[in-house]
Amino acid sequence: SLSLPLSLSLSSPSLSLCPPLYLWVRLEAFSDNSGKLQLSLQEIIDWLTAKDEELSEQLPIGGDVGAVQHQREFHQVFMEDVKSRGPFIYSVLESAQAFLTQHPFQEPEETLPDGKEVSPRKRILNVSRSVWKQANVTSDLWEKLTARCVDRHRHMERTLERLLQTQAAMEELAMALEQAEGVRDAWEPVGDLFIDSLQDHIDATKLFKEELTQVKEGMKHINDLAHELAISDVHLSMENSRSLEHLNSRWKLLQASIEERLKQLQDAHRDFGPGSQHFLSSSVQIPWERAVSPNKVPYYINHQTQTTCWDHPKMTELYQVLADLNNIKFSAYRTAMKLRRVQKALRLDLLRLVSVVDVFREQDLQHGEHVMDVVEMIHALTGLYERLEEERRAIVVNIPLCVDMCLNWLLNVYDSGRNGKMRVLSFKTGLVSLCNADVQEKYKYLFRQVSGPGGLTDQRYLTMLLYEAIQIPRQLGEVAAFGGSNVEPSVRSCFRMAPGKPAIEVSHFLEWMSLEPQSVVWLAVLQRVAVAESAKHQAKCYICKQCPIKGFRYRSLKQFNVDICQTCFLTGRTTKGKKQLQYPIMEYYTPTTSGEKMRDFAKTLKNKFRSKQYFSKHPQRGYLPVQSVLEAESSDTPCSSPKLPHADTHSRIEHFASRLAEMENQNCSFFTDSLSPDESLPNTKGCCTGSQRLAERKGGERGSSFDVNGGVNKVSPSLRNHIN
Repeated sequence: SLSLPLSLSLSSPSLSLCPPLYLWVRLEAFSDNSGKLQLSLQEIIDWLTAKDEELSEQLPIGGDVGAVQHQREFHQVFMEDVKSRGPFIYSVLESAQAFLTQHPFQEPEETLPDGKEVSPRKRILNVSRSVWKQANVTSDLWEKLTARCVDRHRHMERTLERLLQTQAAMEELAMALEQAEGVRDAWEPVGDLFIDSLQDHIDATKLFKEELTQVKEGMKHINDLAHELAISDVHLSMENSRSLEHLNSRWKLLQASIEERLKQLQDAHRDFGPGSQHFLSSSVQIPWERAVSPNKVPYYINHQTQTTCWDHPKMTELYQVLADLNNIKFSAYRTAMKLRRVQKALRLDLLRLVSVVDVFREQDLQHGEHVMDVVEMIHALTGLYERLEEERRAIVVNIPLCVDMCLNWLLNVYDSGRNGKMRVLSFKTGLVSLCNADVQEKYKYLFRQVSGPGGLTDQRYLTMLLYEAIQIPRQLGEVAAFGGSNVEPSVRSCFRMAPGKPAIEVSHFLEWMSLEPQSVVWLAVLQRVAVAESAKHQAKCYICKQCPIKGFRYRSLKQFNVDICQTCFLTGRTTKGKKQLQYPIMEYYTPTTSGEKMRDFAKTLKNKFRSKQYFSKHPQRGYLPVQSVLEAESSDTPCSSPKLPHADTHSRIEHFASRLAEMENQNCSFFTDSLSPDESLPNTKGCCTGSQRLAERKGGERGSSFDVNGGVNKVSPSLRNHIN
């Protein structure tokens, strides 16, 4: 390209000094030179304009490789033509520049009146100005044309590159789709598959779906290339467009086929796999065998002793281990610690609430009053433990064993008669109560299960929720310690949070639950038991000398430097020759801070100057008592079936299975005698909890203290405590 000055600052003073005759002679020579130059410039301008129009007619670029290659060859010829003209154009522009150097102009162009003759000098200036204008137009047109040629060439190269990529990708994708369609066409009908192979086919289909990720990415890449071409004003040819549309249609059809196949397999696995419960047969080992009653409820056969029972062998072992906790004197803690062991045995301590809720949603368990059968329960539990296995890959989860054990426990709690039916609300309450979540989140979720669209619940639905919750300690034989199975007093107590209102909000429910009401106090204690397991306190037990104290730590607020570990405190262990522990007592389930230590020292110092009469006049419980008739009924935990009196076990399995529900009513509960309600502890005066939940309370205000004996039994004044 050629850059020309828009104006020249050169001047020629000699023009004004020349005689008139000399000017006319010079003017004639000037006219000959300028005329040829102007003619050349005009010819170039006309040629450049024509070429620019010719270049515009070359658009748009074609939509296939062949068309673009042809256009590129044509454009190459066009560019060579333009390039060959370049030397001539540069030479004319250089002549123009030399002409303007010799004949500069400075004055602006003047418009003369009609009839007035133009002087020679003015003529020369006007010609110079005209040459300058033509030279600038020529330079601009040349620069524009050459730039457009280069841009057009680059555009063609990019377009050709993308079209080649698109063509190669389409060919590759067509081959991949053909292979995938071959696999799809080789699938056997789901109805012809063996039940035991359903899970293998589900896994193979999922793996096949994952392997098609590259096909999916390839399809997206092709569509992106087509979109980029369209943005650059290049539209695929009719043939390429049809090919791309056909590939998209084949891909969508393949995806739909895979999803349909997976759905059919999963439905078959749900209806036949878990229904037949084949995969759960591995939950027991020889000599045990897992069998199923006509209503799909599992029971277990011991071929060595020729006996049958409802409980899984591992569940029977778990109940025997729970009996070791009967030496805990405080019912709320005894119940919570038993539930903690159940929680761990069922691996529910690893299940997050959000995962549990997701599985409930996936299984469409939304209506609390809907009744589930055993097949639905197994399907939901399998989904839960499969989710757990996905989330905790570092932990080995025996899914058949976990599903069978959890089903066993849920049936013990909510279907002790083994009818094979359970309400969704019961199913959810049992799992949410023992899953791994903050207790406040559990309260909120459980309340939502019985609340209406406006977030309110009435007494009827709250009664349903509390009744489902009380079944958990009831199965452990602890129901009398928590006010019995009659939850109506608890419902009335809760509705006092919203006086005169027919329904309560979640805030009312949470406020009531924060008081740790007697009927559900075990749930809050379970949370503290779980947190305390990892706690280590830099203190020595006053009784057994354990240091550091692990778990709960109990500190007397009446005596200085008296700390007791949870084993000694909860079992009532004492040591001869040492002063008896004096109350009130602070419970810690997390390590103490320096601020808490100073606060306890100040409280202990105050309590040193207070008499026993002061504490008896200022009673305080760590829970919200609910007046109700205490029930000393037995737990509904089913016992194992009695041994068969004959050797022909298999011939009467079905008969015994159908009679298990009746037989359990004639046998004592596993927990009837061993887990009876607490007796009052004669030397216990009270206890309060601390660490993140301790709060000052006065008068009738509820603090964060908790009577470790739960006060959930008959609490005498000597079992009450006070915190200043």
